[in-house]
Amino acid sequence: MRAKKYWIATISKEHAQRAINGNFIQVCHGKEGPLKRMQKEDCLLIYSSKVTMEGGEKCQAFTALGKVIDDEVYSFQMTEKFIPYRRNIQFVECNEVSIIPLIENLEFIPNKKLWGYPFRYGFFEINENDFNFITSKMISKAGVVGNLQ
Repeated sequence: MRAKKYWIATISKEHAQRAINGNFIQVCHGKEGPLKRMQKEDCLLIYSSKVTMEGGEKCQAFTALGKVIDDEVYSFQMTEKFIPYRRNIQFVECNEVSIIPLIENLEFIPNKKLWGYPFRYGFFEINENDFNFITSKMISKAGVVGNLQ
């Protein structure tokens, strides 16, 4: 059994809310590959650079937190021509947290002046220290951390 991994998905705040409501994650315009990198019990943060995918209003915050609950990657027919892949996630109650005051302390951001660069990948792994630092700012109830263990 491999060690638990920690991931960030970059999606709009609007799409993050859809994910929370449906207990799933869909990344990189519905691609299967990134989702196959996750395994059951891995943890996930959602970072939203914008409020909506098409809009220009900035969000620049971590907007959701959860863990992978099974080993299934599955397709979901959203429209006749768009059938993206999804993964089941158990989201936990948390607060939205701006990234701006966290940047200096995040190891996955090597160049603090170009801090947005890592998020351009849409989905990537981070280390446990960064995950714990971010989630410590998002979680207001002690019991929530237990749901991620």
